[in-house]
Amino acid sequence: MSDIDKLIQEISPHYKKKKEPSSEHKLVYDSTTETLEPIYFWILDFMNGMFRGDVTKVIDNFASSPGSGHFGEIGQKASVMQQQAMNIMGQVNTVLKSVINLIYDLKEFQIRLKNYEDANSDDKSKAEYGNLTLKQIWMDQVDIKRGQGSINGLASGNLQFITLRDAFMAIKSPEDVDKKDVDLNERVKRILKPRLAEFIEWKKRSGQELTKRFEIERSYLKSQVNTLKLYARWAKPYLKATQQLESNEKLGENPALVNIFNTLMLELTILGKSSVNVKEAVITKDLPKDFAKIKKLRKYYSIVVIDFNFRGIPSKAGQHYVFGGRAEVTFKSYTLNEDELTLLKDKLDKSDLEDSLKLIQGMTDESLMQLNQDIEDFLDSEKKAEKEKAKFEEEDTNPFSALFSGLKWKKKEKPKEEDKSAEKLKQLKERGIKKDNYSEEYIRSMAEAGAINSCFSIFDIYKKAHGMAAFPYAEEAETKAPQTEAEKWFGFK
Repeated sequence: MSDIDKLIQEISPHYKKKKEPSSEHKLVYDSTTETLEPIYFWILDFMNGMFRGDVTKVIDNFASSPGSGHFGEIGQKASVMQQQAMNIMGQVNTVLKSVINLIYDLKEFQIRLKNYEDANSDDKSKAEYGNLTLKQIWMDQVDIKRGQGSINGLASGNLQFITLRDAFMAIKSPEDVDKKDVDLNERVKRILKPRLAEFIEWKKRSGQELTKRFEIERSYLKSQVNTLKLYARWAKPYLKATQQLESNEKLGENPALVNIFNTLMLELTILGKSSVNVKEAVITKDLPKDFAKIKKLRKYYSIVVIDFNFRGIPSKAGQHYVFGGRAEVTFKSYTLNEDELTLLKDKLDKSDLEDSLKLIQGMTDESLMQLNQDIEDFLDSEKKAEKEKAKFEEEDTNPFSALFSGLKWKKKEKPKEEDKSAEKLKQLKERGIKKDNYSEEYIRSMAEAGAINSCFSIFDIYKKAHGMAAFPYAEEAETKAPQTEAEKWFGFK
């Protein structure tokens, strides 16, 4: 039993009970001179025509004996891919550190800019708090460089300018120094006026400079985030190629794969599917006419799965290898509804190449997700401002907007398809697959009959096209109406 058979039996209640495919045929082709490619591509092209291109490759594994030349060449190619991937991942790590440092710097800038914003606020209490904070920063970082001539030095030194610091914190501008309600001697006033003027100029210039640096670093953060995503996109093909060039451990345990022999094992699985069109089936009288009125029916698919198991001897032809040997081709049919197919796709994705891609996603997608809120705060603020400005301008240019402002309604945003699919998958994992009702059992029977007939057609036509012994005729599977509960109770067949 192949991996896909186990997965289908695991997710589908119908096949969990049945414990086998709807139908199965096997073809063994043994020739050391003819290669696997013609067999594979003939069946693939035929299925593409039958299923209108809805054919996917779900399993592609190989293993070669360590003593073969094929193993050595594939190992060299894999090493090159691994080296390229590791180099890019090193760059990803460097850029990620830069992003983290930039975020911390921008947070500090935001805290400092908040003081300037408060100082220029129309709210008097906010403005007072902001100015007091900035004055303290100015005294601690700018004025302190004067040494004994600084405000703190004069207030605490031998010159006894005790009131200077309190006056500087309390008075807002040089003009306010000469007001009548300010009780200061002339010596203090002469020092206080230029210091207040200097502070006001510093506040203006430093605010502008800090805003400019904030914008520059925010632009640089945007550049670094885009670079990080670009490196991740570059690394993924190398990681994917590395995974694809790795020998399959399970195949490597096959007794046909002897270490010193020149042997190769291949395992391929392709899946073709077609959905049941209920309306067309009613028109062609394959389904009762009342089915056209039923809503909320799940989609059902006729599915053909073809497994290729190949044991061959690789021989080099130019720059590439050709493979002649024994091919076992198994044709199987299934029928799955849309819920079962969704779970099957999820399990196949997890068992395919996702494990290797998680390495780079852990360094990029997951790391960015942790920092996502901070990055959005810095990068989206500009976009939000532009949108608000555009919206304001649009409303202003419309002379009738005021007349109909009360009639405006907000358009409800539709959820994205990706979000819908993710939510549906989550619910299916939690609840499991819902049992088929009577109508769905009928449609499943029809889809199953179609899958059985399609599966046999591919098997039979391939044999006839290649001059092999085949059935002169075959009875086609037909749709069977499911038993009602009453029929089951009375024991009718």
